[in-house]
Parts: sequence; C-alpha cells; structure tokens
Amino acid sequence: MESLINLGVFVFLLALGYLAGHAAERKHYASIIAREKETLNLPAVTIRHVEDEEMVESAWLVSGSVCVGLDYFKMVLANLRKIFGGRVGAYETLVDRARREATLRMKKQAAGADIVLNTRYETSSIGQNAGGKNAVGAVEVLAYGTAVVYKK
Repeated sequence: MESLINLGVFVFLLALGYLAGHAAERKHYASIIAREKETLNLPAVTIRHVEDEEMVESAWLVSGSVCVGLDYFKMVLANLRKIFGGRVGAYETLVDRARREATLRMKKQAAGADIVLNTRYETSSIGQNAGGKNAVGAVEVLAYGTAVVYKK
C-alpha cells in the first residue's frame, strides 16, 4: 500500500511539473511573439558589411544573452527519447525560445539603429554534468551583432 501511495505522489508531482512547465513555456512564447511584432522594423541580418561605408553615421556592438532552463518533466521525456532514439522536441523548443529571446534582447540594445549587421549566435549548455548525470539542465544563448545607423 505504501509503495502505491509513493507511486501516486510521484505521478502527481510529475503531472504538476508538466502543467507548470507547459504554462510557463506558453506564457514565454506569447511574450516573445508580442515583442517580435514590436521589433519587426529592425532587421537583424548576417550581411557582414555595408557596400558604401560613407553612408554610415554610427555603428556599435550589441548583444543579448539569455539562460533558459528545462523543466524536470521535459528532462525525463528527453532522457526517454535518448534511450529509444528520435527527435528530442523538448530540447528543440528550449533552444528556439532561448535563441528568439536573445535576439529580442540584442534588438533592445540596438534601439535607434536602422539595422543589425553580422548577427551571430553562440550556444552553450549549463549543468551538463551536474550530479554526475549527463543531461542538459539549461541552455545559454548569446546573440550579437553590429548596430548601424545610416546617414539621413
């Protein structure tokens, strides 16, 4: 009977973790989508330089960094997926949210610019070997580029 209660508590906590993580992820995505609409007029591109440098009034380095954690439920599902193979959707959404959030933070630093050139991304996993386990706990994404203001 006691082991059945323990199993019930485990399943309850797992379900609670899933619901809380899913709600937090949906809220974050809604925030990202709203802010992306606000920054559509500031393109962030991978072009390395401007053809006519005399057209540039000013330029400066901008960056945006974010660290997004993976909730426990998704970590359990990702570990199961690693056993059986296939696409690990939990990690895909984690990296997508982090990349988009870092881009938004970079664009916020570039306020007043006409364009962000030479946009690049750096990604690292945090807590990869925490506690002797080989699992990703969080991902950090750094977005950086050159904000440019053209002469009017």
